Amino acid sequence: MSASASSRIKAFAALAALLVSGCATMPESVDLPELPDWQTRSAVLTDLDQWAFRGRIAVKTGDDGMNGKFDWDQSGERFAATVSGPLGMGTVRIAGDPGRVIHTDKDGVETVLEDVEAELYYRYGWTIPVESLRFWALGVPDPAQPAATTFAPDGLLERMEQGGWIIDISRYDEGGGQLMPRILSAKNAETRVRIVIDRWSFPRR
Repeated sequence: MSASASSRIKAFAALAALLVSGCATMPESVDLPELPDWQTRSAVLTDLDQWAFRGRIAVKTGDDGMNGKFDWDQSGERFAATVSGPLGMGTVRIAGDPGRVIHTDKDGVETVLEDVEAELYYRYGWTIPVESLRFWALGVPDPAQPAATTFAPDGLLERMEQGGWIIDISRYDEGGGQLMPRILSAKNAETRVRIVIDRWSFPRR
């Protein structure tokens, strides 16, 4: 592995670790309302603004890649995403809202990201639309842009193409009393991201 590849993996592990800080405790969860069809599911989950998950992430770009723990907490427009990398390499956190996103590295140094996608790519050699991921994780398209959708025979979303990315949801499992994404992947021409969600939480408002 090249020195640059190694440094990128270490840097991502740091980013991943930061994304985990502050997300260790899951809030008390309540059940979601019934989601009997896509129209209801899409409307309810798109408007959902209080939720969290704990899981894992794998990222691969070219010959570079890493695996780590991945936690996400959403509260209104504010989010906190934490990734903890392997081998005790630290924690990376990205938090904020659509108007201001702050990156905190493994040493606790905070940086305001003016262009989140571009700056993630510069630091770690990969990127993903953070604002869209908020919706993709829930199994619905980002309402801010058009999407092509494909459904499984049971009516659940199986694939969507949006913003130059292809998002596949290969497994659903129980979360908040309803079927929620368990395994999903997002890929574009350069990057492939795989997320496994181990636990969902939907706090009482």
